[in-house]
Amino acid sequence: MASLLPKDVMHLAERVIAENAAAGRKVAVAESCTGGLVCGALTEVPGSSSVLDRGFVTYSNESKQEMLDVPEDLIETFGAVSPAVAWAMAQGALKHSAADVAVAISGIAGPDGGSEMKPVGTVVFACAFRGEEEVNAEQRLLDGKTRADVRRQATVVALELLLP
Repeated sequence: MASLLPKDVMHLAERVIAENAAAGRKVAVAESCTGGLVCGALTEVPGSSSVLDRGFVTYSNESKQEMLDVPEDLIETFGAVSPAVAWAMAQGALKHSAADVAVAISGIAGPDGGSEMKPVGTVVFACAFRGEEEVNAEQRLLDGKTRADVRRQATVVALELLLP
């Protein structure tokens, strides 16, 4: 199948669709630094409509608040790239969808925007399941050399989190 995306990303997206379809699960994605790449990878797969409920591209802080109900004070206290905000994004994606599982991604893809505490390549992921209070949130430092590298690596991690 011809795709705009790298083969490894497409292979993973195909697995996400097939395995979630087999499990009877719907998924939602809340993306910031990946800008829709995760959703785009999933929609490249034929049959994705049976699994993907919706995607939220919430690049700005305001969009995180408006579309996903992320509290403004959470962003002000911890920053948009934080486990707390990713957790709230994942919860908001579940709240505003019919998905069984939601993954959220927020990060600093570069080349600007990093700091000593959160350098370029810092990406936070969260995964939430409907009906469960626990949300797994994790901050990683990806080793991408370019903005495209960081975004691609973040897309792969997010897709992996969507596997049953």
